[in-house]
Amino acid sequence: MKKLIILASFVILAFTQQSFSQAPVVPKYEYMQVTTIESLVAGGMGRSRMISTDPNGKLQELPLENFFSLGGINFSNVRNNDKVITDKINELADQGWEVAQVSTGATDDSGKGIFITRYLMRRPKK
Repeated sequence: MKKLIILASFVILAFTQQSFSQAPVVPKYEYMQVTTIESLVAGGMGRSRMISTDPNGKLQELPLENFFSLGGINFSNVRNNDKVITDKINELADQGWEVAQVSTGATDDSGKGIFITRYLMRRPKK
């Protein structure tokens, strides 16, 4: 019986030691930045864009609509921008990218500013 207890102790110790000796696997990622800049300039005079920078530094620029037209906020433009942004995020998701972080900001609401959103995308390195 004593031999059985000693043998069981060694087996438990061996499994415990092996499970503690393995370092956790930390995934490595590559990152991509996607930035949307949407103009708050009245009368549609501003410039709105979506800019993406892949891990190799390649830039892609897509036009977006301005938030304001002569009549004020243009909800059709907001909807169009939402579609362009969502389509781009879905395209990147199909390539294995996921949204890791989103940051937003805006300048003052005097009708002469911008609304900016930054999407930090990541995917596991191959």
